[in-house]
Amino acid sequence: MKKYIKEICIVSIISILIFTIAIVNKNNNTTILTSTGVADISSLSNKKIGWGIMRADNHTQPDVGSSNKKIMDTYEGLYLGNSEQKYIYLTFDLGYEAGYTEKILEILKNNNVKATFFITAHYVNTQPDIVKRMIDEGHIVGNHTVNHKSMPDCSLDTIKTEVMNLHSAISEKFGYEMKFIRPPKGEYSERTVAYTNTLGYTTVMWSFAYDDWDEGKQGREEYGKKKIIDNVHNGEIMLLHATSKDNSNILDEVIKEIKNMGYEFKNIDEFVK
Repeated sequence: MKKYIKEICIVSIISILIFTIAIVNKNNNTTILTSTGVADISSLSNKKIGWGIMRADNHTQPDVGSSNKKIMDTYEGLYLGNSEQKYIYLTFDLGYEAGYTEKILEILKNNNVKATFFITAHYVNTQPDIVKRMIDEGHIVGNHTVNHKSMPDCSLDTIKTEVMNLHSAISEKFGYEMKFIRPPKGEYSERTVAYTNTLGYTTVMWSFAYDDWDEGKQGREEYGKKKIIDNVHNGEIMLLHATSKDNSNILDEVIKEIKNMGYEFKNIDEFVK
């Protein structure tokens, strides 16, 4: 009987602790629960890290680096899926409209592929009809912040404004709740990833990208196709820029070729670790 009462007391204490932490997080979003107790986010490292990968040969998974992996795994970020599953997760970064997104959406529709589009406030303010189409056609719209600022350079209050102002705008315009975020410029710190978690967001990085974002480096369609196809791997989170004319011209062929290689396109909300 005493043992039973003791167990009830322990469960009650844990429940109260969890409830208290939840209230703290809801009110100021500056604390997190770690394996060693409650931690103040402001005490976490704000060392700026630029996401990078080391590509591998023969369609094997790349090396994302021990530091990247440790932080992303600690805060349940997504960067590389299951090594045994031939799944590809297609994502696009989209700070502004260069005239190619509707073509990209049509290609995705024709190939029955869903993707994630990480957008800024500028994009939603200037292209609301395209954002609505993304949502209506079953794609995921992700948060790329209001102004595309490097988050480690920002205070926690600024990060909250950059993330949640865009979140509110999308919610109010479309009744859509975003839950995935990609740090602008691929720059992050342990502090920024931990903090965006408290705002309800999962960080999504990538395991493949190439220099498609540079408008001065278009007209290299064969180069782009080769880069993409040569680096296909299990669990790949593919980052493409929808501002690339080359990507809009090669996407249909690339998707078909990847499917012919035995891979299946999944969206990020179906992610398998």
